[in-house]
Amino acid sequence: MKSIFTRFLPLAALGVAALLAGCERPPIQSVQTGYRGTGMLQVYNPRILNEQIPNHQPPGTPPVPASPDGPRAKDVLKNVQVLGDTGVAEFTNLMTAITAWVSPKEGCAYCHNLQDMADDSKYAKVVARRMIQMTQHVNADWKPHVAGTGVTCYTCHRGEPVPAQAWVTAKSQDKRSDFIGNLDGQNQPAMSVGLASLPYDPFTPYLLKGEKIAVQATSALPQGHVASIQATEGTYALMFHMSYALGVNCTYCHNSRSFNNWPESSPKRGIAWHGIRMVGDLNNAYLEPLTKTVPATRLGPEGDIPKVSCATCHQGAYKPVYGAQMAKDYPALLGAPTKAAATAALPPPVAEPTRSVLYFGVGSPVLDAAQSAGLGALIELLKSSPKVMATISGFHSAAGTLAQNQDLAKQRAFNVRDALVAAGIPATRVALAKPQQTEANVAGEDPTARRVEVTVR
Repeated sequence: MKSIFTRFLPLAALGVAALLAGCERPPIQSVQTGYRGTGMLQVYNPRILNEQIPNHQPPGTPPVPASPDGPRAKDVLKNVQVLGDTGVAEFTNLMTAITAWVSPKEGCAYCHNLQDMADDSKYAKVVARRMIQMTQHVNADWKPHVAGTGVTCYTCHRGEPVPAQAWVTAKSQDKRSDFIGNLDGQNQPAMSVGLASLPYDPFTPYLLKGEKIAVQATSALPQGHVASIQATEGTYALMFHMSYALGVNCTYCHNSRSFNNWPESSPKRGIAWHGIRMVGDLNNAYLEPLTKTVPATRLGPEGDIPKVSCATCHQGAYKPVYGAQMAKDYPALLGAPTKAAATAALPPPVAEPTRSVLYFGVGSPVLDAAQSAGLGALIELLKSSPKVMATISGFHSAAGTLAQNQDLAKQRAFNVRDALVAAGIPATRVALAKPQQTEANVAGEDPTARRVEVTVR
């Protein structure tokens, strides 16, 4: 008996060691973010956070502000297709910074032909132009997600020509090996989903194709609800990714008592909602079209270009670069709202004792200055009457694709809700109500149709 015990003791010790290897070493700290007893806690490991700190430091000291005056870059330099209206001094400042952010080892030669800086033969230069435009678009048109902090090239690149956390479509299963069964894109350990058995590519369906993210229905036996077991697993896979990407757990955005309840969720859930749609916008409008521009060696196993996910910017932190406001030091990257987001000829906001109406530009979820003044009046009304409730409904015009318009109407409503909560109005006093018909006009573009109505009672 002793011999058997002695023989199997090393095996038992090895088994215990393997089991413990799957556990996270202490210390573990928790931070309460909601009422006691609701499970609203964030769990952190200081050891892991300390390892992240070097990767989330801004590079060097901010530049000396360059004068915006003087000749324009396009008038002095050749073939300046982007940033041409920037002053030469400011342009030079930004080019120096981009070199440090993206190719500190390769230098200017990574994008440019040093013998002819106007030459476009290097694909990296063509890609860089589009990435600058993408950065401007994020800073100008996606403020519901990036707010005033904004982004720069460094947000994703961190000194590398290709961001470390870019993704490509996972390689398809080799159907010549059908004897192992159809894995259906899951049941293989992948860091993208925390080594779980969930679908290991949550990016293609949700961050590229824009499929609906839904698990729980809002009524019994719903018609047309997409939350099958397979769709639920896909949604959980995306949530696992977001948790890993931001270094947080579910309660950072959700109230674990009722995951689908928006009023009881953290305001950060609204920010994340915009972030998911922003990532889909960038992948489809800026990155996918560059597939034929880059060499085959840069493409994934399925022939697609590397794209962005939550982890591309966040890289394990709740805010990229811990919220360092780098973009403000480079005004040319702040961009201007696109024509699609223009708000010319909008009606003035409606501010009545029981009803407020706020209008939006074409394709835009963001209020302009005049409409923001109407939002301010609504906030003052709610603060002066602490017992009233605000019910928010979003509408859209008939122009464009119905599904995208409905999503935009919802995004506008969420923006107004988040602004009220951020201004100190308790989330319990703010409700979202989908109108029977979100399309607010019969045909074409109508500025009065692109609106959010807030009923106060």
